Amino acid sequence: MNLSTSPAPSHPLATYGWDEGWAAQFAVHAERGLLPGRVVRVDRGQCDVVTGDGVVRADTAFVTPHDPLRVVCTGDWVALDTDGNPRYVRAYLPRRTAFVRSTSSKRSEGQILAANVDHAIVALSLAVELDLGRVERFLALAWQSGAQPVVVLTKADLVTDPATLAYLVEDVEKSAPGVPVLTASAMAGQGVGELAALLGRGTSVLLGASGAGKSTLANALVGEDVMDVRATRDMDGKGRHTTTTRNLLPRPGGGVLIDTPGLRGVGLWDAGQGVGQVFAEIEELAGHCRFQDCAHEREPGCAVLDAVENGELPVRRLDSYRKLVRENQWIVAKSDARLRGDIRDDWQRKEAAGRAAGRAKRAGW
Repeated sequence: MNLSTSPAPSHPLATYGWDEGWAAQFAVHAERGLLPGRVVRVDRGQCDVVTGDGVVRADTAFVTPHDPLRVVCTGDWVALDTDGNPRYVRAYLPRRTAFVRSTSSKRSEGQILAANVDHAIVALSLAVELDLGRVERFLALAWQSGAQPVVVLTKADLVTDPATLAYLVEDVEKSAPGVPVLTASAMAGQGVGELAALLGRGTSVLLGASGAGKSTLANALVGEDVMDVRATRDMDGKGRHTTTTRNLLPRPGGGVLIDTPGLRGVGLWDAGQGVGQVFAEIEELAGHCRFQDCAHEREPGCAVLDAVENGELPVRRLDSYRKLVRENQWIVAKSDARLRGDIRDDWQRKEAAGRAAGRAKRAGW
């Protein structure tokens, strides 16, 4: 077993994910007399940290850099003062994984939602029409984080026809290559055991829009009503933000769950590899295009466009791929004016070449 994930069963924090790898990284802090703990909640410069002695409140003033991606977040392992009022977080251990999205601000910043996560659960409600483009966006961020994504179609009890349910699952599976797609109804106790078994004893983060049934699913996974649940609107399936902070919750069978507020916006943040993994079939086809820098717009010899024309690749899937690739390129370039100009010039050049190729094809050249 790898040292980084070997369990440390005798340690009081083992149920929260403490293992030999974390112990080895923490050794330098232990020499300073600091105490290990895991952040279960963050709120305005303060955080709740679970330690071997229970949950304590701590201040993060000593580890609050200007970079928003380096602030303490739920799921972090930290080094705490052993006493004092207030207690202080003195350091946090290097993250194994981090789920990051871009903020809605104009300052080109990323926002870290959860750290040290093994599984990213994307919850989608079957009470409303599935948005496959949103599924692909969530999955790109999940793959980029380093976690294994899992899609859960919630409120499955509302779909009474088994054939219809099977069709919906198949539709999502086509948009989520390499990702388990499960159905569940937390209210009816359906599918929760299967999901819990898949998650194992690691750390999972629960993601989705408001009204997706995340809080109900979280309650089912942790075995008690720890999260407030409110009804969604029948007309559009939308709900209020019943979860307002990210909370780390222990599960009775082992492992922990991080519940998050409903996400209205899911902007990409330097997620090129994640996008490539979500659209693996397009990336593979692109390797057979005539031109190495093919934009898959109008270029001759484009294997991707040939696949669309032959019915092997859905147009919707290609449109979603183009959109996410461009969005991610622009996000990366927002902090680099020179790169932004290069990308704009490249887009214009490819569009001009595509138009020229289209004219040539129509003229029969």
